[in-house]
Amino acid sequence: METYRADTLANAGIHVHFVQDNHSRSARGVLRGLHYQLRHPQAKLCRVASGEVFDVAVDIRLGSPTFGKWYGSILSAENKLGLYIPPGFAHGFVVRSETADFLYKCSDYYDAPDDRGILWSDPDIGIPWDTPEPILSAKDQRYPTLAEAPRDLLPRYEP
Repeated sequence: METYRADTLANAGIHVHFVQDNHSRSARGVLRGLHYQLRHPQAKLCRVASGEVFDVAVDIRLGSPTFGKWYGSILSAENKLGLYIPPGFAHGFVVRSETADFLYKCSDYYDAPDDRGILWSDPDIGIPWDTPEPILSAKDQRYPTLAEAPRDLLPRYEP
């Protein structure tokens, strides 16, 4: 199957040059996110090669008409769907199958010092993860809510 076509994305109004591919394998209940980079914002094109995840994008761009709103989709090897995450959005996913191979293209390189996040369980965002006790990394447990995040560490909306 075709998994990426620049002309198809361009026809949808998405003009992004991807520079890095990532592959994450996780077990059921692992929740990663909500991640973003500020100085090196990354657009991401996500899909699942095996298993199933609930994939989420949250608009965290200050001044955006959809600030604090989220969109989520089930991505699986079976449905072959993909999700585009624009720059300036926080991103996260939770594994719903025994294991999942989650693949994503990035428009900028990963920069560890620029790694930031918003708390996955932020009640003001209200994402229904449908995972009673997610498995989280230490850093994902410590992120601030969107309301607590320092404003100088959030991206700005540019219409």
